[in-house]
Amino acid sequence: MSGRRDVEIFAGNFTQQEPIPEEGIEAALRVLRHGRLHRYNEAAGEVAEAALLEEEFASMTGAKYALAVASGGYALGCALRALGMAHGERVLTNAFTLAPVPGAIAAAGGVPVFVDVTEDLVIDLDDLAAKAAGCRLLMLSHMRGHLVDMDRLMALCDRLGILVIEDCAHTMGATWRGVASGRHGVMACYSMQTYKHINSGEGGFLVSDDAAAMARAVLLSGSYMLYGKHRAAPPPEAFEAARMVTPNVSGRMDNLRAAILRPQLRALPERVARWGALYRALEAGLPAVPGITLIHRPAEEVFVGSSFQFRLADWSPARIGLYLSRCLARGVELKWFGAEKPAAFTSRYDHWEYAPKQSLPQTDRILAGLIDLRLPLTFTPEDCAQIARILKAEALTVGQAAEPEAVVAPVIQ
Repeated sequence: MSGRRDVEIFAGNFTQQEPIPEEGIEAALRVLRHGRLHRYNEAAGEVAEAALLEEEFASMTGAKYALAVASGGYALGCALRALGMAHGERVLTNAFTLAPVPGAIAAAGGVPVFVDVTEDLVIDLDDLAAKAAGCRLLMLSHMRGHLVDMDRLMALCDRLGILVIEDCAHTMGATWRGVASGRHGVMACYSMQTYKHINSGEGGFLVSDDAAAMARAVLLSGSYMLYGKHRAAPPPEAFEAARMVTPNVSGRMDNLRAAILRPQLRALPERVARWGALYRALEAGLPAVPGITLIHRPAEEVFVGSSFQFRLADWSPARIGLYLSRCLARGVELKWFGAEKPAAFTSRYDHWEYAPKQSLPQTDRILAGLIDLRLPLTFTPEDCAQIARILKAEALTVGQAAEPEAVVAPVIQ
């Protein structure tokens, strides 16, 4: 699209998701008409939507057990409690992640220990090994869909005796060497928040092959001893040791959200393919642009391209702020993880004052120029090609300009 002087202006909406499928709307209306929203409220002969969703998600991932809960953040905290995290226990996690990850650790009584990020935006395995002493748990965030070498990570954690909880909020539908994301660690957590890969506004999953841990998770979620109604849970005997000593921290998913999600789950492979096409179209428009450093994607991963990152590695904060402002004026909404103050979803480890202060110069350097944008499925490959042209043109303009005065970057929700 063109504006005055033939300057392209992008007219798309970076926060507009696809509508809920008609099948999901019809299923939701059925739930609303009969009124049995609570997952344990069933008519004779009926199987709850939440129980069916869990069964289908377990089948899709290849996990023995699955539990649907109220949010991805709840899933993270539930996994920590299910694995017996003690009050004050130190828990390893990525320095580059979103606030709900260390937030879940702190809220459950743990202490986040941040591990450096690499140039490829994944956890630094050397720094992980250096900080592992005395730690039993790693909450591994596959932040923005970037998968670390999972074979190397699991070999390291197995050698160190560390249990891995995978945060798969950005990798539902992704794989590493053919293994579904979430199937390496002892437990995995997923999100169905609006900007994730299937959409119920809020929602989460836990999966595991560990019967004892999943039994505790089901009890924690508020089963009221009705765990026999679950179809993707451990057998009744797995609950015996924990059923009277596990607190209820209610966080169940309801049947209304489950009804909305079931048809979306079936559409996930097709969505992953479409996101891949969008990502590659944007990437193809940014080869060897001065100032822009693209993120390497290893051949071993099948990723979900619902967002795109690049680095303005050697630019000053003022130059980056000018770049963001100029791109926004042309309709392209960018987020910046190097901003001094947190804005929207871009807070970082040194903003989270509930965690002990750490010095992570490597992560600081990488995040200082890290730029992020959403790629909703309402975009087309042609849209992404246009976005790339705008990003390239403004990088050339701003990168060659004299050093600007301090510029406040625009706040993008």
